[in-house]
Amino acid sequence: MNNNVNIPNALSILRLLGIPLFIYFALVSKQDGLAILVLMFAGASDYLDGKLARAWNQTSALGAMLDPAADRIYILATLIILSIRDAIPIWVLFVLLSRDLSLAILTFIMKLRKVKLLEVNYLGKAATFNLLYAFPLLLLATHDSRVGHIAFAAGWGFALWGILLYTYTGLTYLLTGINRIKVNSPIGLS
Repeated sequence: MNNNVNIPNALSILRLLGIPLFIYFALVSKQDGLAILVLMFAGASDYLDGKLARAWNQTSALGAMLDPAADRIYILATLIILSIRDAIPIWVLFVLLSRDLSLAILTFIMKLRKVKLLEVNYLGKAATFNLLYAFPLLLLATHDSRVGHIAFAAGWGFALWGILLYTYTGLTYLLTGINRIKVNSPIGLS
């Protein structure tokens, strides 16, 4: 049986399919409750697919690509929507997207040079989880209500930790990747 056909990969694919739904609910129909449910599913399935893949020994090359791709696309879509909805300042969008763009370029260079790619570490996962917890709360915080005010405080608590961890892990991944490239370069990079 193909090891790419498994429940963890199906969850990642469902997470990817939820992105257009989230965009529709958050921007077009302005059904924030449904948009938040889609984000909550994304966060839960992100946790669950990795847990199941390890527990059931269903890890695969496809899953190793799908899971982080789904995370990055969700983060990008959510940041753009939160920015459009004035739920986050533009610097948050800039910081998080700069980190992802830098690591995408680094990964591309590592692949070109056939250098072993970086693996996500615990802090990287924690950073993503914090952001995935923050996003639905920040969307809920756009409503002027008691729940919106509570969501604002909780959302920014998760967001600030997520931003700090996301930036820190981005820098550590970047330095580790550059060192791997230097070590594996036939002419050496100085």
